[in-house]
Amino acid sequence: MKIPIEKPVLVTSALPYVNGECHIGHLRTYVPADIYVRMLRKMGYDVIFISGSDTHGTPIVLSAEAQGITPEEVVAKYHEHFKRIFQALNVNFDYYGWTDSESNHRRTEEIVKKLIENGYVYKKETKQAFCNTCGRFLPDRYVEGKCPYCGAIARGDECDQGCGKHLEPGEIIEPKCKICGNEADFKQQEHFFFNLSSFTDFLISYLDKLGGTRNARNYALEWTKKELRDWCITRAMEWGVKFPGRDDLVVYVWVDAPIGYISFTEELLNYTTDEKDWRKYWKGNKATIVHFIGTDIIYHHCIFWPAMLKGVGYSLPDAVVASGMVKINGGTFSKSRGNVVRVKEFLERFHPDTLRYYLVAQSSHTKELDFSWDSFSMRVNNELVAILGNLVHRVVSFAYKNFRVVPEGEIDEDVFAAIERTKEEETRVVDEYEFKKLVDSAMKLADFGNSFFQREEPWHLIKMGDAGRERCGEIVKNVLQIIKAVCIGLEAVMPEKMGEVWSQLGMESDVHSVKLEEMMVPIASGQELKKPKKLFELVEI
Repeated sequence: MKIPIEKPVLVTSALPYVNGECHIGHLRTYVPADIYVRMLRKMGYDVIFISGSDTHGTPIVLSAEAQGITPEEVVAKYHEHFKRIFQALNVNFDYYGWTDSESNHRRTEEIVKKLIENGYVYKKETKQAFCNTCGRFLPDRYVEGKCPYCGAIARGDECDQGCGKHLEPGEIIEPKCKICGNEADFKQQEHFFFNLSSFTDFLISYLDKLGGTRNARNYALEWTKKELRDWCITRAMEWGVKFPGRDDLVVYVWVDAPIGYISFTEELLNYTTDEKDWRKYWKGNKATIVHFIGTDIIYHHCIFWPAMLKGVGYSLPDAVVASGMVKINGGTFSKSRGNVVRVKEFLERFHPDTLRYYLVAQSSHTKELDFSWDSFSMRVNNELVAILGNLVHRVVSFAYKNFRVVPEGEIDEDVFAAIERTKEEETRVVDEYEFKKLVDSAMKLADFGNSFFQREEPWHLIKMGDAGRERCGEIVKNVLQIIKAVCIGLEAVMPEKMGEVWSQLGMESDVHSVKLEEMMVPIASGQELKKPKKLFELVEI
């Protein structure tokens, strides 16, 4: 989707659920979103980038009970863990909040009250699983049973092992309490429902125009055209945002979690000194809103969330970008089965930029990514070491040894043409959310640089007197120009390593803030080069 340059842009990443450590599956959303934001800024857009920890819901309570601590302690522990991981990976949010903040409680209560006033929320008696052994009603994640639609083992709110269908309270078959393991009964309890079905016509029209990736739009349209059922938006538990006027109910986590996008925007702009206001982003369609999510939460972001926003008169998302899921060595990703790669342990062995590169280079953004150590080592060794690292170290070393500075000379037309094609391709694929093609385009230019240097054989020319040295200098300057362009194009993917390259080229500007147009600006002759260091090490698994 080509977004208008005159509008500010708000980019969000789905909120990580803070009941455990960050794993590679999480990063399929956050790294591409960070790359997208960096590239938009290079293209001249005014962008803010927000996310935060999803802190409510049953899994937090279950984790707290298992560890013998409070939900607040679980949230605090893993909230800080995720912040450290994102910092280590250079996923640079302008603001990273959490949904248990005072402002998110307040904003959620305000929106729920508005939905009630506008007639979109009603109450009714509904069947709720009740454990006679534990003596309490069981919120969705406390229940396990069979899916009424496909028969697979399912949790109380979703058929997570089978058809993926959302389940309302009381639908699951043969419910069992996940705390004690005993069978549960169904008893009547009063709950509140969001009249989602009344938004069917609006959603069909809205989704038809929604930007982002086709997998998100098509999946949501398919569900909307089948049948939309009203959502139960309350849960009988203590941890969460209280439902207005009720002490015994909290709002469903999928109500207050996306509202976090709004409250985090509000918190960010309240903490800054400029004159921006959160309403600029969430009222009157004055900004472009882009959500980055995983395919497992398309329903919530493309159906439930825009219906809520429409119901209270807020701005609607302009694009939803859904990533493919992650497998590990061909198997389904599962924390409970140990089929997981934890990011903290990964970063103890490898540079974060190699992981950022792999996550976008290995697969198209909307396709499934199958992580394996073999494929990771091949990407690093065959591309980052053999192509990019070889180009930079070989050329800068030669230039530093023989000239110490960027030599004199004109940039060849075919070199500028190759760089221009790369710049245009990188701009186009960012608009299409095809981050693999962004990497492929930059690496193709690096490969062109290697071929150019090898073909011209400057190591022979340097020995052929003044004329040879002059021509050698021209060749070196051309390839340094290529390296400069590759560096700008790949900074969004590998910010630390491209910062090192920028420094080796003797550039005094900040590579993280230069625009794409700088790719076409000739590198300055006479600019002092720095003695190069190897960028990447071979990976041995």
